[in-house]
Amino acid sequence: MSATRSTAAGKVLEVLSTFGRDCRSQTLSEIAQRTGLALSTAHRVVAELAAWGALERGEDGSWHVGLRLWEIASGCPRSQILRDVALPFMQDLYEATHENIQLAVREGTELVFVERIAGHRSVELVTMVGSRFPTGSTGMGRVLLAHAPGDIQEAVLDAPLRAWTPHTVTDPKTLRAQLDRIRREQVFVSDRQLSESTVAVAAPVRIGRTGPVGAALGIVIAASSASRARGLREPLLRAVHGISDELGRRARATV
Repeated sequence: MSATRSTAAGKVLEVLSTFGRDCRSQTLSEIAQRTGLALSTAHRVVAELAAWGALERGEDGSWHVGLRLWEIASGCPRSQILRDVALPFMQDLYEATHENIQLAVREGTELVFVERIAGHRSVELVTMVGSRFPTGSTGMGRVLLAHAPGDIQEAVLDAPLRAWTPHTVTDPKTLRAQLDRIRREQVFVSDRQLSESTVAVAAPVRIGRTGPVGAALGIVIAASSASRARGLREPLLRAVHGISDELGRRARATV
């Protein structure tokens, strides 16, 4: 038995961790199997979570994440402040491009998408709000990785890099040179690295115009429209500068 599972809180966290993008609902037996908890223990934990509103039961008897848990998570200060500041600029950028606009932050060696604006004419994406990807896999992830601490960069470069498409850069030496170029040029064009149908144009969002990088903003277009990527540089930079300036203003106001 793990140290985590030996505590009541640990059992709760283990049950919640079985849910995700690829496992939106499951039966009690499946929860017990995935956690390794006894069926009676899983039943008790699930019942407590359901009474609080963290889990809800569907008409078919399976369990899924409840609205109460979403309410709590949506109050995360790290993403809430960023999203509140970024959304008006993202909306302006969408109106200027009518393409997918995405906002992401780094957590360790992964990035998490925290906001997105898309229209019915935008290319279909494999990413969504709340999804995680290795930083080396996406255009926005590589922007975040380029500005990450050295130990994070080395952890990514030392580990095997997944080839999502035939175009994905997996050679550490090539990726290292790419990260250097991102730091020099600000805007990075990711050509079919995650999906053969998409090209991403991404740039760092700072806390203040010259402060630390806190997020990445990206525009994702169809690979068939890749010739548009260069023309998206200026509207993207206007948006990230606007977000960065406002984040810097708010940070100074709290000092």
